[in-house]
Amino acid sequence: MIPSFLSSSRRARIQVPAPLMLLIAMFTLHTGSALAVTAFAQASPATITWLRLTWAALLLLVLGGPSLWRAVRAATARELGAVVILGTASAGMMLFYSEATARIELGTATSIEFLGTLVVAVAAMRRRRELVWIVAAVVGVVCLTRPWMGDLDLVGVGFALAGAVCVVGYIVLTQRVGSGFKAVHGLALAMTVGALVTAPLGAPAAIAEPDLGLIMFTLLIALLFPMVPFLLEMIALQRMSRTAYSTFSSLEPAVALVMGLIIIGQAPVAVQLVGMGLVVVAGIGAARGDRSAKPAVPGRGSAKAARSVKAVRARHSKTGPGTKDGVPGSPDREARLPERVA
Repeated sequence: MIPSFLSSSRRARIQVPAPLMLLIAMFTLHTGSALAVTAFAQASPATITWLRLTWAALLLLVLGGPSLWRAVRAATARELGAVVILGTASAGMMLFYSEATARIELGTATSIEFLGTLVVAVAAMRRRRELVWIVAAVVGVVCLTRPWMGDLDLVGVGFALAGAVCVVGYIVLTQRVGSGFKAVHGLALAMTVGALVTAPLGAPAAIAEPDLGLIMFTLLIALLFPMVPFLLEMIALQRMSRTAYSTFSSLEPAVALVMGLIIIGQAPVAVQLVGMGLVVVAGIGAARGDRSAKPAVPGRGSAKAARSVKAVRARHSKTGPGTKDGVPGSPDREARLPERVA
């Protein structure tokens, strides 16, 4: 079953456009987020977050199978360190977001957390004319947040801002981990780290008063968020530029607004609908405007090939252009080494 699933995932990666993957991830994520809000009446946001991360880690470890442990043994210390940081950032992002949505509306929390994505998008932007989409997204976020109302829960806003900081680390570290591990492997390790990081905050209450119904409900939520959307995002990042990914993610506040309305009845007002339209236009415009063919995350095969070329170059620099492993060879052999890996 697992090999069949992985084979299907590889075929889907080839057939499904990366923007569509992100859209599916967004709707799945915010469906899970809205369902999680309904569970806060039974347990604290920290406990719900820990249960979700634990379920996601267990499922992904099984899904990774023996190849996961081979990947861990083959990984460098830097690659493993990136996984640990990614897991910590992911845990912080989920925990702060849960704490925020327990206090303020789903769409508002997502809009504030989206500021982290905007920071990455602006930092990666290369063409000035594309800044118009960033400006549109910022105006849309302001309309969705409605800071002029003056009735926001400041603690909830603070948690959402902390989540925005974690989002920056999540995007950057997802790209690094994606270049060193397959998506399933990298996510399995990151979710395991996240479960361990949040255990001191969420595990005591879950262990002291176990609720089988709640535990099974968090399994469903874990599939919706974080397991499926994070996996799709990691795959999509290997096929999109950082700018396209970050700005296309400006659709998230709108998606959160819709799912908050459908699942938990958080109805938007007129100005929030205007904001939703602005971020949708900004996301589509940025996705269409990014014409770079270079992915934000090179495939693992490309990363290995790059290291191989680097090792060959180092060897030739020591032995000289006229030798091969210390044996005389063609004088122009060094000149024929590839300049880069596509």
